[in-house]
Amino acid sequence: MPFEFRVNGRIDRPVAQVFDAVVNPDQLSRYFVTLGGISGPLVAGATVKWWGRVPVQVEAVEQNERIVFRWDAMVAKGEEPYQTRVEMCFQSLDDGATMVTIAEKGWPENGQGQKGSYVNCEGWSQMLACMKAWLEYGINLRQGYYLSELSGKPALEPQA
Repeated sequence: MPFEFRVNGRIDRPVAQVFDAVVNPDQLSRYFVTLGGISGPLVAGATVKWWGRVPVQVEAVEQNERIVFRWDAMVAKGEEPYQTRVEMCFQSLDDGATMVTIAEKGWPENGQGQKGSYVNCEGWSQMLACMKAWLEYGINLRQGYYLSELSGKPALEPQA
């Protein structure tokens, strides 16, 4: 059975504001990619760097609806590098809020693939919580949360 997951969260803000909080590097670096920042906006065909060095290859951006990108998976020493595919969907709700769904897939069906999928599922769940806190209350939940934030190393950097 392939390793893949889907997480979602309701953000009490209009879809345009929530979408911008992901594609706009100034916003995303305030609550998620806080260490090292982002090299540019998420635009179809672009490769941007998160945390100052993790390449994110943007495949599709549909304004206020969907973002698709690929990035390097965590690999064990000696394992061949590969990428996973992330799809973020933004649904405007009747009450003016936005439902954000993040799905990721592409891990091999082995122990390292399972571990990588679990780590990323945790990371995207935290990203949604951080986005909610940032957009609804102006709070950066990641500041000082991870030891990596204190050590100067990115939290979600794939291992070489």
